Amino acid sequence: MQFSEIIGQDEIKRQLIRNVEENRISHAQLFLGPEGAGGLALALAYAQYISCENKLPHDSCGQCGSCRKYSRLIHPDLHFSYPFFAKHKDDTALSFIEEWRETFLANPYLGLDEWRKQLDSENKQANINIAECHQILKKLSLKPFEGEYKVLIMWLPEYLDKEGNTLLKIIEEPPHKTLFLLVAQNQDQILNTILSRTQLVKINRLSDQEVAGFLKLKYHFQEDHALRLAYLSEGNVQTAMNLSKEENNNNFGFFSDWLRMCFTNKGLAAIDFSETASRLGRENQKNLLRYGIKLMREVTIVLAGVTELVHLPANEKEFVVNFSRNINPAKAEAIADELEKAHYHIERNANPKILFLDVSLQFIKILKYNTLPKGTHYILN
Repeated sequence: MQFSEIIGQDEIKRQLIRNVEENRISHAQLFLGPEGAGGLALALAYAQYISCENKLPHDSCGQCGSCRKYSRLIHPDLHFSYPFFAKHKDDTALSFIEEWRETFLANPYLGLDEWRKQLDSENKQANINIAECHQILKKLSLKPFEGEYKVLIMWLPEYLDKEGNTLLKIIEEPPHKTLFLLVAQNQDQILNTILSRTQLVKINRLSDQEVAGFLKLKYHFQEDHALRLAYLSEGNVQTAMNLSKEENNNNFGFFSDWLRMCFTNKGLAAIDFSETASRLGRENQKNLLRYGIKLMREVTIVLAGVTELVHLPANEKEFVVNFSRNINPAKAEAIADELEKAHYHIERNANPKILFLDVSLQFIKILKYNTLPKGTHYILN
């Protein structure tokens, strides 16, 4: 992975290169930024640059033996740690290294949901277990095989529980020429004892223009189309890629019909809808609910009187504008809350038929009978 392959983040790239040129390489660094902003890709490009045998002024050479091995994630001095779904108590990240290499090389902007799809996770919780911590200690106690540095890239250290304290000493006083590069999304979920021992590299979300440029290059989308998807993705490349794959579905028609039948209190139609939605499959159900959440956000924007900020195709924008005339901010918030709760329960394998019927009934109560769930802060007119 070279810096030139990474979307945006130009200032961070320059700073990382300066650190290497000035020999100011901190042994423990935390790349902190939102999902889909490129933190993992930046950490790998940084490690590759450090290990490159023929460094260029602005990037690794991409041609030397070290770079070629880094590009395939097989360099003997490069190690990865990441959350996984242990089947046995002695499972470690190495148990899933082939799946990791395949997944990362296909998409260096992956999120935990994408990683979960590659593994037979069943209902297991992702974590970085004590066996993995012991494996890290074992790997890093060895001398470098080929390069000057050993590098451990840990993705999502938020999934280290108290077992992470096992690593404190080696993070604070690592073996000579050993680097820890932690890539995180939520600072509040990282053990404070680990957080205090790292140097922060702050990664900002990507701009809509940067994400749109990626979509145009990868999928050959037109400017307007790419910008709309970038706007909806909120700077998350993984989300933008997911949205690009949904272009051939009919989430808009499905969701708008759902709202109409609830608004007109068509109970039997809602039952039929629940039957249909239950057969979509979990990922399609989640996509539908996410789309609905985004559409309700656009409704809120219209209700705030800034319709010009709505970036949607003409038919979707027309629906949003017309629908906003029949509700107020309280109802929009309540509908979005119901969708978010439904998404949460779908992820946890709730019965989709019962769930979609329950959400339909909640929509009817909100839209037809002006009944809001407890905890809603707005007052209905």
